[in-house]
Amino acid sequence: MFSCQDQMEWEKEKLSSRACLSSASKGRAKTESDCDIRTIFQHDRDRIIHSKAFRRLKHKTQVFIAPEGDHYRTRLTHTLEVAQIARTVARALQLNEDLVEAIALGHDLGHTPFGHAGEAALTEITGQEFHHNQQSLRVVDLLEKRSAGQRGLNLSQEVRDGILNHTGPNKPATLEGQIVRLADRVAYINHDIDDALRAGLITNSDLPEEAIQVLGETHSTRIDIMVRDLINSSYQTAEIRRSDKIKAATAQLRKFLFDNVYIGSAGKSEESKAKRLLKLLYELFLNNIELIPDEYLEFEKNYQQAVIDYIAGMTDRYAINLGREYFLPTPWFDKKI
Repeated sequence: MFSCQDQMEWEKEKLSSRACLSSASKGRAKTESDCDIRTIFQHDRDRIIHSKAFRRLKHKTQVFIAPEGDHYRTRLTHTLEVAQIARTVARALQLNEDLVEAIALGHDLGHTPFGHAGEAALTEITGQEFHHNQQSLRVVDLLEKRSAGQRGLNLSQEVRDGILNHTGPNKPATLEGQIVRLADRVAYINHDIDDALRAGLITNSDLPEEAIQVLGETHSTRIDIMVRDLINSSYQTAEIRRSDKIKAATAQLRKFLFDNVYIGSAGKSEESKAKRLLKLLYELFLNNIELIPDEYLEFEKNYQQAVIDYIAGMTDRYAINLGREYFLPTPWFDKKI
C-alpha cells in the first residue's frame, strides 16, 4: 500500500527544490496524530471539501445575482476552475499539487451571498471593510465544526497562509499559494467574460482589441495563453510571475469587465435590492439576537461579529427566503365562500 510516508518520499525525489514539501510543513496550530495514508495537505483538502461552507458555494453568486439559466458560474464552479488551473501550473513547475489544490478549494469559503455586492453591503453597514479572504480564514479557523466540541478545521499553516493572501497586499509565503493567487485572476477574468457574452451584456467585438490580439479570440485560447505564460515566466524563478506583455493585456480585460460588466450593467441591476436585503437582515438580527443560531453565539460574545458571520455564510437563496419570511406579509385567505 502506498502510504503517507511513501508519498512524502516521492515528493522529495520528484518535486522541484522550490516546492513546499509535505514533510516540511510548519504543521497545525493544534497538534494531531498524522494520517498514515494522506499527507497533511491532502488531509486539509479533504477537510475543506467536506465542510458545510464548501457545499454552500454552489448557491452563492459569482457575478450575476439569481440568473435564469443553468450555465452561469457560481462561486463553487469558480472555485473548481481555479483549482484546475492552479494544479496545471503546479504540475508543470513540479510544485506541490496537493497544497495548491487545498488552497484553491478553500480560498473563497468566506464569500458573502450576492458576490461582491454582499461584501459592499457589509462594509457599508458596519463602517469596516469586509474582506472575504479574512472571512475565509475565519471560516476554517473557527466557524466550521469538525466534530462536537472542536472548532475550526485546524488546517496547516501553509494552507491558511494561501487562503488569507490569495488577494490583498501581501504575497503568499509559498510558491503554491502564489499560483492560486494568479490562477484566481485567470479564472474569473475569463469565465466572467464568457458569462457576460452568454447573457448578451457584451459581444466579442466589444472586447478591447489590443488585449484580444495578445490573448486570443476565444475563451479556451485566452486561458491557454495565460497559463502557458505563467509556467514559462515562473520556471526556475523565486516567485510566480507573468510576462509584462500578458500582465498588461490581462489588466486591460479586467478593466473592461469593471467598466462594462461588474458596475452598472443590466446583469447587475439586482445589486441594490440584494444590498438592501442584507442591511435589513443585519438590523433584524442585531436587534433580535435570539434569532441567530446558537452555533454562532456559543463562542462569539461580540453580537455584531456573530451577525456578520451568520450573514456572510448564507447562500443567495437562503437570504432571499429569510427576506420573504421576515419582511413580506403572508397572504391570508378566507376559506368561507
